[in-house]
Amino acid sequence: MSAISSESLTKVYSDFVNKKLSVTALNDFTINVEQGQIFGLLGPNGAGKTTFIKILLGLVNPTGGRASILGTLLPDVKVRERIGYLPENHRYPGYLTGEQVMLLFGGLSGMNHAETKSRTPSLLKLVGMEQWAKMKVKKYSKGMMQRLGLAQSLINNPDVLFLDEPTDGVDPVGRKEIRDILKRLKSEGKTIFLNSHILSEVELISDRVAILDKGKLLKVGTVDELTVTDTNYEIGFTGSLPENFHHEAAATVMKFRVDKQIISAELKDASELNHLIDMLRRHGIDITHIAKKRTSLEDSFINLIKREVAS
Repeated sequence: MSAISSESLTKVYSDFVNKKLSVTALNDFTINVEQGQIFGLLGPNGAGKTTFIKILLGLVNPTGGRASILGTLLPDVKVRERIGYLPENHRYPGYLTGEQVMLLFGGLSGMNHAETKSRTPSLLKLVGMEQWAKMKVKKYSKGMMQRLGLAQSLINNPDVLFLDEPTDGVDPVGRKEIRDILKRLKSEGKTIFLNSHILSEVELISDRVAILDKGKLLKVGTVDELTVTDTNYEIGFTGSLPENFHHEAAATVMKFRVDKQIISAELKDASELNHLIDMLRRHGIDITHIAKKRTSLEDSFINLIKREVAS
């Protein structure tokens, strides 16, 4: 069973006075997230990421299509009991302590007071906030607020967790600790759906990633599938390249450069790769490895968005 799915989901924010000002936030958006995955949704500002989450949470109604969580067709109030949510830029009453915030949100989740109180210490310890449980929230730093927000999103022991910028304002050590927490939650079978503008964080932790722009799904896949290129190769070799190899290579139209024992090549197709390998072998060069080169998720994201803008 899928944890999250959508089929031809569309959302148009209409201006009933001036139809030209209507905005299509989601356009025929279809996606599937398996249970037990960490799934990252990426996109520039205004791409439709927040609209998608709001539809899943029942805060916004779609214009067309449908969506479901844990096999339950939305909207459905009951399924919210199995959902945890950390919004971006969340705010808590400054006069409450961290412990009181947990008790408040436990009550809002429909939990009884005793159950909430018993879960609170372990969750605050999980996110490294146990020693500040009695401190008022108004004295918390941004990083402390993020940690408290993560603990709050777990108070009802959800099966599906929506996290919007979970490491925003958190220092590098704290980000590593949050990544470890999310991996632990995944090992317990929870599904984690996250938005983040820190693409390096998404790359480190996500099983699958989707890229959204102007309401349209551009690409979805594993991090490897999104970052491994089809044209750029790395070829390792031993020794040094003889002068006559360079002369022969200069007569080709292949693009490559040599750095120590690595050839980085930008090739048009498999035939060019085979030609380059044949050249090396003819000159008695031992090849140690051949691999498709990876870009960073950030570079892949930027290039994909640029191609979409240019099209």
